[in-house]
Amino acid sequence: MKPQNLLHRPFTAQKCTIGCPVLDRCLGGGIPCNSITELVAESGLGKTQFCLQLSLSAQLPTSYGGLSASSIYLHTEFPFPIRRLHQLSAAFRSSKSSILANNDHDPCDYIYVQSVQSVDHLLDIMPNIESFIRNSKSRLPIRLIVIDSIAALFRSDFENTPADLKKRSSLFFKISGKLKAMAVGFGLAIVVTNQVVDLVGPNEGINGLRVGNLGCLYSSGRRVCPALGLAWANCVNSRLFLSRNEDFGGEEMVNGSGEDFVSRRTRRWLHVVFAPHLPDLSCEFEIQRDGVFGVGR
Repeated sequence: MKPQNLLHRPFTAQKCTIGCPVLDRCLGGGIPCNSITELVAESGLGKTQFCLQLSLSAQLPTSYGGLSASSIYLHTEFPFPIRRLHQLSAAFRSSKSSILANNDHDPCDYIYVQSVQSVDHLLDIMPNIESFIRNSKSRLPIRLIVIDSIAALFRSDFENTPADLKKRSSLFFKISGKLKAMAVGFGLAIVVTNQVVDLVGPNEGINGLRVGNLGCLYSSGRRVCPALGLAWANCVNSRLFLSRNEDFGGEEMVNGSGEDFVSRRTRRWLHVVFAPHLPDLSCEFEIQRDGVFGVGR
């Protein structure tokens, strides 16, 4: 194969539905297998909600956009949101009862949750995860791994010194190398969440370099960039960015009292920063009781 042929070669990896047709269209069918997809956002914007919903959607038959698969969910900082998962699971089971292969089972039974305390802990359990995937006797094979979040593992163990930065970059490539090997070897979809930091300075992108479709990332009126820097950006295949902004409406009168107020509504957006199979796209979404849904146009 010649290098130029890669430009014309179709992206044929299987994809897993997000669970919403609007979001799936924005992502070209969903989250791809055989690669690492990163979801970047500030706290409280819906990263975990996306991951929980994806873990449920992976159980759908392939004819409905799922993977007919179980998932492994590695959480690294907060107590696992088990109440929210049960809430989403109940909505998922109710809305998909006619197409689930075995409606007698709780969808939560096919999401294997493991807490991860540190970078060393993650590296230690990776061989166990690989063995578990290979030898799992579950009715639904494991085809999805979620790490929520990767940034939390590097928050306190490293300082901003040349030696620590070099060690940190080495660990990035070691972790991503193992994840990519599992993704390709088992046909997995791997999703990692990442946090953002405020960006101060006149330059664009990360460390003055533009990465992907967006020269600058804005959320909540602040200029931000993904945590972990350029080294980590080279470890993922696709990067998705969630942002929010306040949409101010016109003045309205409060209960005929003569007092006016300005209506305000938070709007959330999903942006494709870079991906080998997607153009520069974005989509508005909402977080509802039953899950995350794109806003149709």
